[in-house]
Amino acid sequence: MSWTVYLSGEIHTDWREEIAAGATRAGLDVSFTSPVTDHAASDDCGVAILGAEDDKFWHDHKGAKINAIRTSTLIRRADIVVVRFGEKYKQWNAAFDAGVAAALGKPLVVMHGADHQHALKEIDAAALAVTETPAEVVRILEYVIDGRLAGYTD
Repeated sequence: MSWTVYLSGEIHTDWREEIAAGATRAGLDVSFTSPVTDHAASDDCGVAILGAEDDKFWHDHKGAKINAIRTSTLIRRADIVVVRFGEKYKQWNAAFDAGVAAALGKPLVVMHGADHQHALKEIDAAALAVTETPAEVVRILEYVIDGRLAGYTD
């Protein structure tokens, strides 16, 4: 069975590539999807496609709705949703994606550093796993997809 994993969250580091490379090294039958990670394209898609807006609210509103077509479709199709909260920015969109995944009953894996534990406690409570690194996500995928517990010694 081929698995689909949706990778949501911060766009300023290469965590998605790390997970994909780790999955490839592990030989996992998995494909990855994500929101548009080109920040400018994501912000401006609405006005680029549907026309300019004088008011920034409507500029953002158009873009958010078009992005939601992609996001909601890919989350619904995913077998697992991984949401990464980075250190530098508050990712409200990532929190929303985590909520959508939880509402849809999608298995949710959350990734963030210890400094976000309090702020994300409700999201962590909805997750089936809370990780700190892409390597931990890969090990979870290896276990749930292939049933292998790599590197485990009792």
